[in-house]
This record gives sequence, structure tokens and C-alpha cells, in this order.
Amino acid sequence: MMKHTLVAWMLDRPGVLNRVAGMVRRRNFNIDSLQVGHSETAGISRMTFVVDGDQREVDQVIKQLRKVVDVTKIENISEKPIVAREMALVRVATSANTRAEIVQVVDLFRGDIVDVAGDSMVAQIVGSQDRVDSLLDMLNTFGILEMVRTGPVAMKRGGSGRSTHRPTAVWRASSNGAAPEESGRFSTGGV
Repeated sequence: MMKHTLVAWMLDRPGVLNRVAGMVRRRNFNIDSLQVGHSETAGISRMTFVVDGDQREVDQVIKQLRKVVDVTKIENISEKPIVAREMALVRVATSANTRAEIVQVVDLFRGDIVDVAGDSMVAQIVGSQDRVDSLLDMLNTFGILEMVRTGPVAMKRGGSGRSTHRPTAVWRASSNGAAPEESGRFSTGGV
């Protein structure tokens, strides 16, 4: 099984996230991570999620997601050149003896200390999954008290041959992210 990174654009409406996650669950996919936020278009949210499965299973999930009314576009970016980043906040146990060493370790990984208390520090890191994993391994030796970590947010790299972006949700919803030759099946025939 391979991990696949999927990106879906959806209308900002109550219950859309629940319908999308429920559909993926019904297909017996485990969602490794799920991130949702605003996109460049008002009224459209962008969801990045990572699932395990073979190509046939992922293709089936994409086909099913295209049927969800509020999903305007879906894309599998697993095989494309992408930029992906994760963020983690980590509360680490500190003492007078370890505080300077923890700061050095966090600086080495280009992280930041965002909170300091008498017995702990909160470090923040944003980067690739490997970099976040490496910092967590290093901080674990000091004692991680609490941690929260996002999954990856991702987008295709520039110059990937993508056509010009049309910012209207109407265009995306009319073809639902399908190739132009497939978009005819989504038309209403003038009704």
C-alpha cells in the first residue's frame, strides 16, 4: 500500500467536511491526516488529506468524491512535484541545566521557542515530515510533555504545466475537476 496525497476544493457549507470524511471512511480508507482551510477563492475551502491504498482504490475514492455535490474539484497530487509542510507544537520539560541545550536543538532545526515557563518550553517547527520527525526524536530525550502536530498541507510546485486558474466556483463545479471531455456528463442539458 502506498500513501496518497489528495486535495479537494469544496464549498464552505455546514456538514461538507463530515460528508467527505464519511464517504472516505465508508470506502474503508484510513485517513492518516486531514487539513482544511480557506483557499484563494472566497467561499471555497481546500482540504488536504493523506490516505493509504493502491491506485485502483484511490481512483475509486476520487470518483466517489466527485459525486459529493459540494466538492468542486479533487486531485491526486501524490505523483506530482509538490511542496508539503507540517507544523508541530511541542511542550518539552526543562530545567536550568537543559534549557540552553533545548534552545540550541530547536535552532538547529530552524524552529522557534514560542513559550517559556519555569519547568517547560513550547517549541514550534514548520517543515517537511522528516525534519519534524527528527526534531521530535531529539526533543524526546528531554521529555516531551505534550505535542500537537498537523498533517501535511501541500500544493503542486510552480511550472508543473497547470493551466491558468479560473477563480470562479461555478466553473469548477460545472466540471467538478474532471477533464474537459468528461464534463459533458455533469451538464443539465439546458434544464
